Amino acid sequence: MPQTVERISLQDAARERYLSYALSVITARALPDARDGLKPVQRRILYGMFREMGLRPGGRYRKSAAVVGLVMGRFHPHGDQSIYDALVRMAQDFSLRAPLVDGQGNFGSLDGDPPAAMRYTECRLQPLAEELLAEISRDTVDYRPNYDGQTSEPIVLPAQFPQLLVNGCEGIAVGMATRIPPHNLAEVARAAAALIEDRELSTEALLSYVRGPDFPTGGRLLTSHEDLLQIYETGKGSLRLRAEFHPEKDGRRPLLVLDSIPYGQNKTRILESIAAEIHARRLPQVQDLRDESTDVVRIVLELKVGVNAETVMAYLCKRTPVEATWPVNMTALFPTGRPEVAAPERTDLRGLLLCWLDFRFVTVRRRFEHDQRKLLERIHLLEGFALIFDQLDLAIRLIRKAEGKAEAAAALRQRFALSEAQADAVLELKLYRLARLEIGAVLEELAEKRIEEARIAAILASQAELWQVVQNELAELARLYEEPRRTVLGGARKLEYDAEAYIVKEDCFCTVTRGGWIKRQSSFSELARIRIRDDDSIGWLLQAQTRTSIAFFSSHGVAYVMRVDALPSTTGYGEPLQRHFQFGDGETLVGVASFDPRRLPATGEALALAVTRRGRAVRFELGRHGEPSTRTGRRFARLAEGDSVLGVQPLTTGARVCLASRGARALVFPADEVALLKAAGKGNLGMKLRADDELLAFELADVPEAGPEVVTSRGRHLIISEKRFGLRKRAGRGRPVLKRDAFARWLRTPQVRIDPPQTETPAEEVL
Repeated sequence: MPQTVERISLQDAARERYLSYALSVITARALPDARDGLKPVQRRILYGMFREMGLRPGGRYRKSAAVVGLVMGRFHPHGDQSIYDALVRMAQDFSLRAPLVDGQGNFGSLDGDPPAAMRYTECRLQPLAEELLAEISRDTVDYRPNYDGQTSEPIVLPAQFPQLLVNGCEGIAVGMATRIPPHNLAEVARAAAALIEDRELSTEALLSYVRGPDFPTGGRLLTSHEDLLQIYETGKGSLRLRAEFHPEKDGRRPLLVLDSIPYGQNKTRILESIAAEIHARRLPQVQDLRDESTDVVRIVLELKVGVNAETVMAYLCKRTPVEATWPVNMTALFPTGRPEVAAPERTDLRGLLLCWLDFRFVTVRRRFEHDQRKLLERIHLLEGFALIFDQLDLAIRLIRKAEGKAEAAAALRQRFALSEAQADAVLELKLYRLARLEIGAVLEELAEKRIEEARIAAILASQAELWQVVQNELAELARLYEEPRRTVLGGARKLEYDAEAYIVKEDCFCTVTRGGWIKRQSSFSELARIRIRDDDSIGWLLQAQTRTSIAFFSSHGVAYVMRVDALPSTTGYGEPLQRHFQFGDGETLVGVASFDPRRLPATGEALALAVTRRGRAVRFELGRHGEPSTRTGRRFARLAEGDSVLGVQPLTTGARVCLASRGARALVFPADEVALLKAAGKGNLGMKLRADDELLAFELADVPEAGPEVVTSRGRHLIISEKRFGLRKRAGRGRPVLKRDAFARWLRTPQVRIDPPQTETPAEEVL
């Protein structure tokens, strides 16, 4: 019989399959269950170690490879490495606030060292992990078939404490993620107990118990109480963590000692980042750095005499990971109407605690119901024994007369009105139990079991009694596992960061090439010996101080400003400016200005003048660009579509604007005829151009003989100066220079602003 092919659209097929994949990742891999706080792989590891392998606390260790093999073979078919990674994390005391696995061997370190292979390490459960699993055999949770239907696994574990809040969780699913910080177990238990007393307790009231996250690596939480309240009310936000530190003295030498690092940070990377700042001479107050950590973090910075430790710490917080942000996203899987199905939801602190409390209430009730069933079964058997013991001789005669077990059981049931279970129990009874003392023990056990069953029945009959049991068990758990907080909350004086204090004050020479490469060096012998790339040339050479700024003006009308000390200190090629700033397509460097006070006018505002290729002139205050900018810079000119800046130069008193167009026209006019703009604008018309013409050369001249040097298409050299072409008004068409020729290129000389000049400055051709 031929098969029929159903046609479906690619869009529908892709949507259906992607949604199936996303659902699998969300519910079966990445997100924790709000009830036991575990991801599926973690739950399967703990269950396998407890139920299948018996790796209880105080018992023997087993190879991690054996645990991984069992879990992968029976419960989690997603690869051995993912299982081992989860196992390792549950054993790391710097990852979990309360580790669940007791590891023996190399399970990684705070320095980012990887764990040893699973064939070398061994593990067993921690005592706290038993609190998640101890009630698993008392019918407290539902089971489901495993992936191949050969066995079953628990849907959740009967957690006796809010594991999700205690150890937190991180996971990335499809379209959603979770990041829940760890907390102090005793604080969480007391908050849950308070919610039992009053389910309407507000989040703010809960924060009197749960004072904030308690990270395993300690540190100081800088987030304010108001921000914490908002995070716990909305389930999202951002925490600010800082390493704890204190000053010490080693003789006369002051020391700065870091006692902890922010949660999730790699200690080696922190050390490397501090060392890089010291090596780059951006942290001159520090003479030496060493790591004296053992089981306790101890990073020691040796300071210069007289240096304040808080000043150095303020710099480290600004420039290294000793202060970091930890985002919060309290998303978890919450139960639905079907026990085996959970749905993702972002919740608040109160919602997480209430979900666990409701689950715990059901778990405790099921535990008591299981215990009651077992008691009633035992009472039933003991009642049968009591009936037999009253007429023991008759029972023995009936058994001796019977042809077999079935006939004996039937005779006992008929004569003594026993149930089938009671009759079988009597027949299985060992002869020594018929002694008088043993009969007394049976009757005593029967009385005890009846009292215990009555007690459980009374608890099950009252919700208040059940809640009281939950509350009492929480209090006992808090007492057994209480530990002091590791993360300090607030209370620290804000560290003031002063960038000037960390820059070595020294003079240097800043070299900027036409191709946009930048560097600084302390000295040079002559201009020609400064090292640049073969296809590049020096455009600007400025003398500046490391604590001042330098501005780079681009053809798109944007000023990019940075500290001089941020320029790479090298005698090599340097670095491209685009590494520090975000240049657009076709954007080039057209001007540079130093904010060294020695290069600025003694009185009045420092000004600059920019000229565009379409003949516009913009005069603006340099002071507006004195502070370092962002990567995108700040605008100094508004350009018409298709226009670009030809050049930018600092203004001097009485300067003349000398312009030359490709159409061989020249114009010289006073710079003060251009209006001074207080903000970025289009400026004034400097030179009126034909539609097919554009400016080729521009220069500010202080003397009548100076101006830009241009070369005609026939190779003739001309200087566009006031002396040769006279002084005219702004916005004119300029004086025609050639009738049958045009200007081909502008010969630019490096703009050298040093005192005194080091050498002659050879000209270079710029097309």
